[in-house]
Amino acid sequence: MKLSSRLQHIADRLLPGCRFADIGSDHALLPVWAVKQGAAASAVAGEVNEGPLEAARRQVAEAGLSRSVSVRKGDGLEVIAPGEVDVITIAGMGGALMTSILEAGKDKLAGVKRLILQPNVGEDFVRRWLLEQDWYVSDEAIVAEDGKIYEIITADAVSDAARLNEELYKERPLQGQEEAGCSAALTKELLLMMGPRLTAQASGVFLDKWSSEISKLEKIHRSIAGSQLPASRSKEQELSLLIKQLKEVLACLPKVKP
Repeated sequence: MKLSSRLQHIADRLLPGCRFADIGSDHALLPVWAVKQGAAASAVAGEVNEGPLEAARRQVAEAGLSRSVSVRKGDGLEVIAPGEVDVITIAGMGGALMTSILEAGKDKLAGVKRLILQPNVGEDFVRRWLLEQDWYVSDEAIVAEDGKIYEIITADAVSDAARLNEELYKERPLQGQEEAGCSAALTKELLLMMGPRLTAQASGVFLDKWSSEISKLEKIHRSIAGSQLPASRSKEQELSLLIKQLKEVLACLPKVKP
C-alpha cells in the first residue's frame, strides 16, 4: 500500500507507537498503513457516512488488522472515549467544519498529545481555534497534489503553550533586499492566515498558493468596486489593504533556494 503525498505527510507526523484516531477516515487508508508499518500501535477509523464506513471495514479486514484498527460509525469525536487516543488526525474537510468538530468534542481531547490537521480551505479558522485553546503549532507543511495545494498543521499539547504561542504569533518585520524597498511586516492576522511556520521560508508551492489567492481577491475587489451599494466601499478598502499587504509580504519573504 502506498499513501498519497498528502496522507504521507500526515503519517510522517504521527508520534511513534501512538494510539490515534483518524476522523473522517474515508477508506481507512491512513490507519491501515500506519499500523501495518509500525508507525502506530493502534488506530480508530471514524466515519459518519455508510459508504466509506463499509469501505473502511473491508480495507481493515483485508489487511488482517481488525484487532488493532477499530472502524466506528459516528459524528466527529464521538467515536472515541476520553483518554483512548494520544493523537488525532482530521483531513480533507473545511477548516470551519474541522474546528466545529474539535469544539464539540473538547471533552475527548483529555490526554491527546498531538493534533494533525489538514483543512482543504479555511486554514486560518484552524490556527485561530488552536491559538484560543492553547495548542502549540509545532510544524506546518504545504504540499501540491493533483492540481491542488494542501496545508498540514501539527499542534501539540504543551504546558507552556501560551508563552510559545505569544512568541509564534508576534508581529515580525520582514527585512528583504534593501534596494527592493521591503518594509513589510507579518502581523498576527497575516500569520494566522498564511501560517507562522510556512512564512519562515517561502517554498515554491507556498508562493504559488498565495499568488493564486491574491488573484482571487483582486477579482472579488473588481466586482465590489463596480457595486453601487454604500456598504461596498468599506469592503473595497478592506480588500485593497489586504491585497497590498499580501503582495508586500510575498515580495519580502525569504525564499527557499531551489
